[in-house]
Amino acid sequence: MALMLALLCAAPLAAQSTAGPAAAPERGSVVSPVLTIDSERVFQQSDFGKRVAAEEREKLSALESENREIEAQLETEERALTEKRAQMTPEAFRVLADAFDAKVQETRSAQDAKFRELSAQLDVERGKFQQAAAPVFEQLMREAGAAVILERRSVFASATVIEITEEAIALLNETLGDGAGAEDR
Repeated sequence: MALMLALLCAAPLAAQSTAGPAAAPERGSVVSPVLTIDSERVFQQSDFGKRVAAEEREKLSALESENREIEAQLETEERALTEKRAQMTPEAFRVLADAFDAKVQETRSAQDAKFRELSAQLDVERGKFQQAAAPVFEQLMREAGAAVILERRSVFASATVIEITEEAIALLNETLGDGAGAEDR
């Protein structure tokens, strides 16, 4: 009897494993009390995540461009200061050099703050994504009869049949799109 039960339980898993991990099951075809998901991949490959990443790349590129411009200005200023050195007393030069060093440190701190703000904005967008995605994950859980979705990287071993990353991406794209204007909803 136990052998028969084991064979009946293994049959769906065997059928799934022949399809291979690349074959995404049709939505609603997974039935399991436990599901797994690769949340990072869901974010990166969803239209919402792609939009956020594109916006982040654009802002980061602008910040890097601004940094290069500031660096060029500071190098020009440093060369001019170095040229003045021969015509100044050491004390007078020290005052200008200290002021220049303070300006460099201030500028560096300001640019670092801009980078931290950019990182914080990404965290905010990820939070918005998680909040907007929650009903989609709940729908996938209901369709599968699941009680929980676990992060795939935290699971030591599992059957590929309970992996719903592809389904989640498809349903998120269908439901949320790129998430632009999500605050208006």
